[in-house]
Amino acid sequence: MASLFKKKTVDDVIKEQSKELRGTQRQITRDRTALERQEKQLEAEIKKMAKSGNREACKILAKQLVQLRKQKNRTYAVSSKVTSMSTQTKLMNSQMKMAGAMSSTAKTMQAVNKKMDPQKTLKTMQDFQKENMKMGMTEDMINDTLDECFDESGDEDESQGIVDQVLDEIGIEISGKMARTPAAGKSIPSAASSSKTTISDEEIERHLRALGVD
Repeated sequence: MASLFKKKTVDDVIKEQSKELRGTQRQITRDRTALERQEKQLEAEIKKMAKSGNREACKILAKQLVQLRKQKNRTYAVSSKVTSMSTQTKLMNSQMKMAGAMSSTAKTMQAVNKKMDPQKTLKTMQDFQKENMKMGMTEDMINDTLDECFDESGDEDESQGIVDQVLDEIGIEISGKMARTPAAGKSIPSAASSSKTTISDEEIERHLRALGVD
């Protein structure tokens, strides 16, 4: 019972109209098919009367055939109108949905604009920027004070000592490799020697990075 008194939505109305239009289209198609059958029967009858020499009967049947063909052409016109109505109905439904979506969006934007205070938002951003600058200045002051309190002048000498130690170790390793190289190696072209030098440089850089020395 509740469904009987339920208010129909636009979609419900569109569905009902589309259903009616589809039913009308099917009826028009059936009528056209019946007219085509009658057309063939009249053509056969006209040929039969023409063979028998009945001129008057041929004229009457020919007039009927003309009227029947006009009616068949009307069914095509009506069918195209029904199709156009169905398309327009669907377009209207789509436009109404878009209008509804735009209305909802506009209401949402109005609500957001009412809640937002541009002046307050601007002040908040300015306060944030000011406090951020203060924090940066405070951090710089603390770092400068710590640098003055803890003089790290000896770090450079210590780092240089570590570098020298690593270079000595690598030099010993390279010397060992060269000692194990066969004497025939002396006849190797200079390009091979440059390749060995390149490898040694890479090993040096790798050891330095492992010790944290850039």
